[in-house]
Amino acid sequence: MIDPVALQIGPLAIRWYALAYIAGIVIGWRIARRLVEAAPRAATKEQVDDYVTWATLGIILGGRLGYVLFYRPGHYLQHPLEALMVWQGGMSFHGGALGVILATWLFTRRHGLDPLRFGDRVAVVVPIGLFFGRLANFANGELWGRATDVPWAMVFPHDPTGLPRHPSQLYQAGLEGIALSALLWFLWWRTDARARTGTLTGALVAGYGVARIIGEFFRQPDANLGFLAGGATMGQLLSLPMVAAGLFLILRARRGAGAPGGRRGAA
Repeated sequence: MIDPVALQIGPLAIRWYALAYIAGIVIGWRIARRLVEAAPRAATKEQVDDYVTWATLGIILGGRLGYVLFYRPGHYLQHPLEALMVWQGGMSFHGGALGVILATWLFTRRHGLDPLRFGDRVAVVVPIGLFFGRLANFANGELWGRATDVPWAMVFPHDPTGLPRHPSQLYQAGLEGIALSALLWFLWWRTDARARTGTLTGALVAGYGVARIIGEFFRQPDANLGFLAGGATMGQLLSLPMVAAGLFLILRARRGAGAPGGRRGAA
């Protein structure tokens, strides 16, 4: 397995997990600076520079709060101060997504921007961060898959059972990172999705939901939760509303584009 510490300088340890967050944010930021100025213009490059701080806070605060509320509410109710100890691990994508959505809404409202048009540009670069995040999960030897006998099964060093398991982190990196990114870039370059405000945001939200639901079939459920209603996992249950919300945004954008005076052909 990969050492989770990328670089050790005396007592200072730089972990792959931290580098993954930084890489996802920096690369996404640089690409988004170009996307926002494509027709129809959504913002300025300087506004994207300001937005990075808002998005980063949304990811960290929302991700931590989501983990506390969705995955271990009983534990943190008894030990509330531990909720602040982010260095001990524990982040939720769904919480981070809600944090970024709130940050985006507040940011666009403050700057007088269209939140969905701006969100469409942000949506295209989000899978970059998801890809690096799942690679970091793999490097940390965490969030491993269910026991299996497939030829590429792996034994994770922190797994007390010692069973060979699916490297589900890599599956999710492929689904949530590579496949979702390919879909969004296809919509950006090969369709008029850019002109139908909300389409790309909806594609990201629904696409992630579908990718996460599929990936969860190979991932070991959280030990403190196990399987829930109908044999589903918490990740799957939290992803169902994302699929519904994403489809709603896509259909709403199509209706708007097709109406008289709509957005079709505005690019």
